[in-house]
This record gives sequence, structure tokens and C-alpha cells, in this order.
Amino acid sequence: MVYLSQFCFPDREREYTFTMGQKRTCYDSVYPFLVVSEHNLRMLDLEPVTILYGGNGSGKTTVLNVIAEKLGLARDTLYNRSCFFEDYTQMCSYKANGRIPAGSRIITSDDVFDFMLDIRSLNNGIDRKREELLEDYLDTKYSDFQMRSLDDYGKLKKKIAVRKSTQSQYVRENLMDNVREHSNGESAFLYFTDQIRENGLYLLDEPENSLSPEKQQELLKFLEDSARFFGCQFLIATHSPFLLSMRGAKIYDMDEETVDVKRWTELANVRAYFDFFMKYRREFGE
Repeated sequence: MVYLSQFCFPDREREYTFTMGQKRTCYDSVYPFLVVSEHNLRMLDLEPVTILYGGNGSGKTTVLNVIAEKLGLARDTLYNRSCFFEDYTQMCSYKANGRIPAGSRIITSDDVFDFMLDIRSLNNGIDRKREELLEDYLDTKYSDFQMRSLDDYGKLKKKIAVRKSTQSQYVRENLMDNVREHSNGESAFLYFTDQIRENGLYLLDEPENSLSPEKQQELLKFLEDSARFFGCQFLIATHSPFLLSMRGAKIYDMDEETVDVKRWTELANVRAYFDFFMKYRREFGE
């Protein structure tokens, strides 16, 4: 499915005309001006899956943030907007096939990282509560307790409950169900599967971060199926060879002096992996 079919950026001349007329602020920066045009990128023609490939500083994250801002997509964490961001996005234009679906969003590495911290923090809190209940069980079980007034009724009920339960039963009955502790990779993958729903436009900024090679391949399959069967459109910034191999993806190479469309096997990062493993193929028994 294609919801966003085209996105256009201002050309270099128009950017210079604007920036030369401005009083410099923001630490003498005019970001995001003069970033995308550095690689002569004027327009993206988008497919159900479009990938922006490039190293750090290539501008691929800036492209995602500009598009998300222009379209008003939902996001969880703040980003480097700068005081010129609105001026820049006003110079951009786009073509869409109808309205961009509600629920469409941009997902960044910071979103995923914050989600992993939330899960870790929640589990740490549950573990601390579990330790407190274990101590409470032992203190109650072996304490000398006598009911002297109605004020002690609650303590009596706890004493009876302890006598009727094993240590593990007492903790389990008084503690909320534990949230399963995931590894970083499992938590990151869970975030994507939770946020990506049917019939939506999703901008993903380096989703491979925190994912093992195995989890990257799981994410690849999930994204392929979401685009193929569930009406999703993706614009992904990545240099992961696994995600770059996504079936039917249109790939823009932003490391070139002038951005060009390439096959994934032509990309420098992928070729480097290929050459390395070919060099040592005999050690793999091939």
C-alpha cells in the first residue's frame, strides 16, 4: 500500500536565499537547511517499502524527521528541531493518495530505548516488592503475636494467611503478575510489534539498533508481512544488511554525492560484509 507517494525538498538555491537573509541564532546553525541538499536530494518517490541507506551524517535521520514533522505524525520522544525547522518544512511538499491514516507514526531509536528502560524499571520495582514480601512472610510466621484489640485484627488475618500458605504461595497471592523480563533485543522487537498496526504509514529510524542478527531477521519478516498483507507502508533509515535485503524495497543511497537508487547488493556496506566473509569462507567449511 502507498499512502505517501512523493515528498519534495527545497533546492539548494532556495535554501541559500532563505538562510542568507536570516539573523543567525541556534549557535550559528541553520539546521535542517543545507543538510538534505548536500547530496542533491530533491524528491523521494516512495513505494510500499522505501529505504534510506547511508552512514552517520548522510542526512537520512533528518529526512525522516522532516517528513514526520510535515505530515504531523505521532512520535514518543523529542528530537533536534532547531529554530529553523518549521521554516524548512514549510518549503517542503508532498503527494498522498488520500489522507495519511490515523495512527501513522515515526519510531526512533530513542523511543525503543526508553521503552526498554521502562520495562527494566518496572521489573526492578516488582523484584524489590517480592523481597519485601519474603521478609514480611518470615517476620509474620515466626513472630510472637497476640491479639489485644480490634486494631490487631489485620495482623491476625495476615498471621492466619501465612500459616495457611507456603512462602511462594504468599508472595504470589500478594504480588501482581510479574512482567516477563525481556532481553534488550526481545524488548525492542516487542516495541515494534506493539506500535505497528494494520493500514498505517511508519517511518523507522535505524530499527536494527539493540537487535541481534537473529532478531533483525525476525523484524525483516514482520515488516515484509506487514507491507505485503496488512496495508502498511514503510520508510526506513538503515544500514543493516538484513533490512536492506527486504523484498521489493526501493533503496536510496545517501552516501553518494548525488543520491541514487541502487539494489541492496550494490551498496558499499553490504559489499564490505560480502567481501569479508568470502575472504574467510574456507573457515566456514565452504
